[in-house]
Amino acid sequence: MRTSGFAKWTRRFEDERERRRADGDPDWGRGATLHPAVWASIQRFQVGEDGDGANLVGKADQAGDPDYGQAVRLFIAEEQNHARLLARLLAAGGMPTLSGHWSDTVFVRLRRLMGLRMELLVLMIAEVVALRYYRALRDGTGDPLTTDVAGRILADEQRHVPFHCERLHASLAELPRAVRRPVMTLWRLLLLAVSLVVAADHGAALCRLGMGRLRFVRDVMASSRAVVSAVLVHRPDAWTSAG
Repeated sequence: MRTSGFAKWTRRFEDERERRRADGDPDWGRGATLHPAVWASIQRFQVGEDGDGANLVGKADQAGDPDYGQAVRLFIAEEQNHARLLARLLAAGGMPTLSGHWSDTVFVRLRRLMGLRMELLVLMIAEVVALRYYRALRDGTGDPLTTDVAGRILADEQRHVPFHCERLHASLAELPRAVRRPVMTLWRLLLLAVSLVVAADHGAALCRLGMGRLRFVRDVMASSRAVVSAVLVHRPDAWTSAG
C-alpha cells in the first residue's frame, strides 16, 4: 500500500534529533534518590524501551513509502534514546538494568504475529500507557533528575502517538468502513486489559507517585478516546494528550 505525507514526520524527527544534540544530556552527576518500588518500575519500563526495531523497520519498508520508512527509523532511534536515558537514570541511582521482563516478551511476540497494522495497534497500546506513566513519573517523585528524564521522554511520546495515528488511519482505510470502528473497539478492550495488568504490576510505584491503580486505568482509557478519533478520522495533528 502507498502512503503519503510522512516527509513532514521525517523532518519533525530530524528537528528533534538536532534539538537533543544542542541541549545535551541531563546532569547525571547530581544523582537520583527514589523509593525502591519506583526504581523497580523504571527498570521494567527501561526493558520495554530497548530493542533494535528491525521487525518494524522491515514491515515499514514493505509499505512502499520511503518517507514512512525513514520516519520509522527515526522513531526507533528516539525509543532507543529513551532506553539509554532510563539506563543512565538507573545508574545515577546506583541501580542496575534488567536483562528482560515477561511483559516486554509478550508485547514483542504479539507485535510480530501479523503485518504492519497489527504491529502498530499493539505498539500503540504501549505508547498510550507510557504517556500516563511518564507523566506520573515526571510529576510524582520530587527528584529533579527523574523529573528531567521523564519530561524528555514524555515530550517524545506525545509526538509518537499522532505519528502512529496517521499511519493507522491509512491502514484501516483499506478495511470496509463497517469494520473500522469495531477494530478500534477491540483495541480499546485490549488496552483496558493491559492497563489493568500494568496497574497491578506497577501498583506500588504508582501509589508512591501519587496515583492509585484505578485512577491510572481511568486516565489511560480516557486518553484513548482521542486516539480512536484520530485513527478513524484523518486529523492526527488535532490529537492532544493529557500530558
